[in-house]
Amino acid sequence: MFVIRDARAADLDALQDVARHLDSVNLPDDRERLAALIAASEESFAGRREVPERRFLFVLTDTTDNRVLGASMIFAQHGTRRAPHVYFDVLGEERYSQTLDRLVTHRVLRIGYNYKGVTEIGGLVLRPELRRHPAHLGKLLSYVRFVYIAAHRAIFRDEVLSELMPPLEPDGTSRLWEALGRKFTGLSYQEADRLSHENKEFIRALFPEEPIYATLLPPEVQAVIGEVGPETKGVEKMLRRIGFTYANRIDPFDGGPHFHALIDEVTLVRQVRAVCVGPDTATGATPLLVMAQAAGADTATTAPRVRAAAVTAILGEEDVRLSAADRTLLALSPGDRVHVLPL
Repeated sequence: MFVIRDARAADLDALQDVARHLDSVNLPDDRERLAALIAASEESFAGRREVPERRFLFVLTDTTDNRVLGASMIFAQHGTRRAPHVYFDVLGEERYSQTLDRLVTHRVLRIGYNYKGVTEIGGLVLRPELRRHPAHLGKLLSYVRFVYIAAHRAIFRDEVLSELMPPLEPDGTSRLWEALGRKFTGLSYQEADRLSHENKEFIRALFPEEPIYATLLPPEVQAVIGEVGPETKGVEKMLRRIGFTYANRIDPFDGGPHFHALIDEVTLVRQVRAVCVGPDTATGATPLLVMAQAAGADTATTAPRVRAAAVTAILGEEDVRLSAADRTLLALSPGDRVHVLPL
């Protein structure tokens, strides 16, 4: 059996083993940063952080040994006055010569900043050997974030963003960064990536405010702007299916595309229901992702705060009836309130 729960300090070693398969800004293969991320997540689930600083880290575990097999994240707010959300708008500019009777369309990159912030989902990773598991574990890791957002709608922004990974070089280098970012900052992709996690001031100080004509870049660099990497194609397909669209914006570091949606229009958020656990043990035919939360989920507490699993149950208008095994798996009793998402 597999359970998704909030990350804990004891997960650090196993989480780093999983993070090696992604090594992104949100979930880096860096023990110190991962430890800080887990601590921030624990404070966030306990309600001990200001809302804009809350970040929630979910981990998928095997109940037989409690080993971490995957992860996913929510940032309550990406972009503040102190640390704005930075992006390139990807624009089209048409120029026409009457003399030559020639119309040319240039792709233009223009840097932008969002100080009010958006909610961001990211850090989605699953151990490679489980990516085609019949239980669709990657899908569950992704979906649990939307169940949590629906359950705590007030603490999230109106817009939700997902920054997808673009095609990168075998050594993890970004073609776009080598063509642009390194020239403006003198930093390698990895150096800039690490620095931007804590401080984005250098981007505002060193990147040009004027539009950059992508037409001037080498063809192999132009080819990766706004493109989705092969390992992220499945995520793109899922996002489009639930209501996300390409925002015509990219990450200024690697050129990865930004997909966005209004939270209240995301199909998964709209389908989440809050019900009580019924009094009877039952075996049903409705596949559900059930998320249980300990009492005091938004207060200072050391109790486990989130526990979710895919089950087959009977979903009524006001309650859900689970098998005895599933109630034990989710640490539930009759009358407990849960959030469910039909799968």
